[in-house]
Amino acid sequence: MKDVTNWYINLASFADEFDKWITWLEKDPGTRSFITATIKEFLAKPTLYVRQEHEDELEAIRPLLPPHRIKEDPSKAIPLEFNSLSECDKAEEILFEKNIRFRAGKTLTPFRLTGNIEWSIQAPTIDGVEGLTFWVWPESLWAPISFTKTYLESIGKDADEWKKYWCSKDALVYQFIGEDNIYFYSLAQEAIFMALQGEKPEAFPADGFLQPTQLIANKHLLQGKKKASSSGDEKPIMAEDLLKYYTSDQLRAHFFALGLGLRSISFNPKPLNPDANPRESDAVLKEGMLLSNVTNRLARSCFYTSQKYFDGKLPEGSVSDAVKKACDTAILEYERLMYTHEFHAIMMLLDTFIRDASKFWASESKEATQKAEKKVGEHASMEEKMQAEADYMKSVLVDSFHYLRTIIALLHPIAPVGSQKVFEYLKLDESFWSWDTIFEPLHFFIDESHVFKFLEPRVDFFEKHETQVGK
Repeated sequence: MKDVTNWYINLASFADEFDKWITWLEKDPGTRSFITATIKEFLAKPTLYVRQEHEDELEAIRPLLPPHRIKEDPSKAIPLEFNSLSECDKAEEILFEKNIRFRAGKTLTPFRLTGNIEWSIQAPTIDGVEGLTFWVWPESLWAPISFTKTYLESIGKDADEWKKYWCSKDALVYQFIGEDNIYFYSLAQEAIFMALQGEKPEAFPADGFLQPTQLIANKHLLQGKKKASSSGDEKPIMAEDLLKYYTSDQLRAHFFALGLGLRSISFNPKPLNPDANPRESDAVLKEGMLLSNVTNRLARSCFYTSQKYFDGKLPEGSVSDAVKKACDTAILEYERLMYTHEFHAIMMLLDTFIRDASKFWASESKEATQKAEKKVGEHASMEEKMQAEADYMKSVLVDSFHYLRTIIALLHPIAPVGSQKVFEYLKLDESFWSWDTIFEPLHFFIDESHVFKFLEPRVDFFEKHETQVGK
């Protein structure tokens, strides 16, 4: 091996600011507990764990070791804690020389910034050190900033527009990562951000400096019972293969519901599982059925009823107190769960809410029809029956459209294709999607002359994949 020179960032020099940051994270309801637990592992003092079988040998050579203390630890190893990394390194040399087996614990070590891979990004020449390139990991940490900057410039924004997203206390960047990458997107990233501030770095700097990001780390998506990896024997299923059997909305809804913020979950798409039981249902379609069956049925019923009785318009009338309360309650709970990143609970909430809306339509529309029949009698003309049904159906339709309007607003981040299609038939402007108007009924966005887009028979908003049709 030959000696090489590289640039590093001294993570330990930011320890005090890391402590402030981790204290804030532990109080933040949006930060998953295993994220802070993982970060805190690296904030421990440098520690070596000696195997119990070497206890007598260790006791004999302890006077030779740099200053240390034996921590209390539930593991079977003997933990030796040191005050500095250099003292820990010296102890490693002594233990290795004495053939005493040990392992090193996690701690803050210098984070390498450069390497010599030719195809990587060229690093600047500093203090006469030249010919280096950036290591892939630090480069990947500022890559999202580069993406932001490049995109904003591509749509005609100023070159410094990216700072409004990354360097402002009025903005927050969310980073969705796997649990394996917590170290890089927490300690390494924050150290780089703080280092750019100058001589007195702060975990929570003033406007104009790179701000801490919100990490949303997920557990592993297992293929069967195995952890898939692009570098391992078990390769992950590619998105292009999944899209041969599922729509993007179906997959998004399923992944949203899995609860990867809690634990690693088995993912077994039936069409790609050679051992699947033909008689068993496909678990990946569970959430998709809520969209393609229940939500579709409600949406079609609303539009077809509007076309049948009201010339494709929304009848005048106010949303009932009961329906308004049900929708407002769902919105507030959805907002809370989004804030705490409990995405699986959001799908549970939506499942109940959408099914309640569907049941409301089924029972109330049936009752409206029965009332109309009772009012006009069996000998009434078709015109009289239609008018009576329209009279009783008005309030039901206003309420049901309010349910539908709320449902697609809440579904939009999860199943955007189908939600956008309902939006297209409502013929509204983009202000509909604003959270500032989330509690407003449809009449807020339209006037009495507004006509919805005509819905042809057998049109689906949340479509099934072509391979699922007819099954």
